[in-house]
Amino acid sequence: MPHPLLAASTDSALPIWLVTASTWPEVQAMLPPLAAGFAKAQGFEAKAGSHCLLPGSDGALHGVLFGLDAPDAKRPDPFLVGKLATLLPEGTYRFETPAPDAKLATLAWLFSAYSFNRYRKRPDKKARLVVPNGVDAEDVTRIAESLARSRDLINTPTNDLGPDGIEDAARILAERHGARFTSIVGDDLLAQNFPMIHAVGRASTTPPRLIDFTWGDENAPKITLVGKGVAFDTGGLDIKPPASMLLMKKDMGGAATTLALASMIMGAGLPVRLRVLVPAVENAIAGNAFRPGDILPSRKGITVEIGNTDAEGRLILADALALADEEKPDLIVDFATLTGAARVALGPELPPFYTDDDDLAADIARTGMVVNDPVWRLPLWAPYQAQLDSKIADVNHVGGPMAGSITAALFLRRFVSEAGAHVHFDIYNWNAAARPGRPEGGDIQAARLMYALIRDRYGS
Repeated sequence: MPHPLLAASTDSALPIWLVTASTWPEVQAMLPPLAAGFAKAQGFEAKAGSHCLLPGSDGALHGVLFGLDAPDAKRPDPFLVGKLATLLPEGTYRFETPAPDAKLATLAWLFSAYSFNRYRKRPDKKARLVVPNGVDAEDVTRIAESLARSRDLINTPTNDLGPDGIEDAARILAERHGARFTSIVGDDLLAQNFPMIHAVGRASTTPPRLIDFTWGDENAPKITLVGKGVAFDTGGLDIKPPASMLLMKKDMGGAATTLALASMIMGAGLPVRLRVLVPAVENAIAGNAFRPGDILPSRKGITVEIGNTDAEGRLILADALALADEEKPDLIVDFATLTGAARVALGPELPPFYTDDDDLAADIARTGMVVNDPVWRLPLWAPYQAQLDSKIADVNHVGGPMAGSITAALFLRRFVSEAGAHVHFDIYNWNAAARPGRPEGGDIQAARLMYALIRDRYGS
């Protein structure tokens, strides 16, 4: 079923003219005199994001002008057109002039119309868009709905989405697509050799767990996704200050991203054997909480000295990555809202990624730009491994005061040795303010680009 904000017919749809400074005179000459005169009286210019509702002779809406010019930008935002989804009155619209990238413009329309309504109802967005020529309505619907469900997960507070709630969301997704689902909960984690997942989550009243589901032909290329599922992060005994805790409901953003990507892959029926691993915990404080200075065993057999209990995400990922690595998949991809250092380096809009595979890195960077889901490669700089040295264990899990995102990635790399390739994304998954195609609140970063890349690499 197409997205409810998409329309198939152009009958009676209102035109949207997407104009630049160079095309505006031509469009202006085509307009009825009343509409052209109104646009002139309003002082409309083709500046990026500007719009003008044009009246018809009967007083009804005749059409819409929207400016695309961004003279100071080398590459105008392909999501800019999505702004219209929140500006236009109820009705059905069509692009009278083609969008620079019709698929991204359509996605931006659907993304911009997203709102989180679980606790406070907001008016439904009613502006519908006729699917542009050449755009696969089924695919854009799949992408938009997958991201909307995962945005809902990030936006939901922990009192309604603990580790058990993350499991419920994963189970529903797995059952929808006929995947094989299991979950290892509580002390069973110790019995089945996931000691670090257990240690991080044992202080919570909701037991920690490892969510695991597989889908697809066992003989197809093996793709394994791993997502950090920290339902809330107090920082543990190295407790966070209050301001740093306010957004910690989003610390399961890696899990949400993984589920969004899995939803797209399974929904599209890509010819891969997909495995999804989500270690889901709450990093809480109690008498049995793990402590700075503890030495934890790991599934990989590496002993880990705890340098800071507020660096819990890499611990649960390490056990999950070790499991993923055991079956030697072609590709492991992990997503985690892991370090503040990544935000210092690149800000909230540009997540870093890490891999030893140069060809894969080039494909990721290129695809991210093509689908407007940008990321930036940072190096797995070997000399910084010395920052993880421990005098009493195989490794300390935190480095020094600098290069924190890199040292976290170097730590994770120790737990993957058999896979064909491994890529780690240090994502943020939050918009402090709404932008076209990127509504305020929970966001999903790098899932669309990896969907496009996996489809390109393995789709045939």
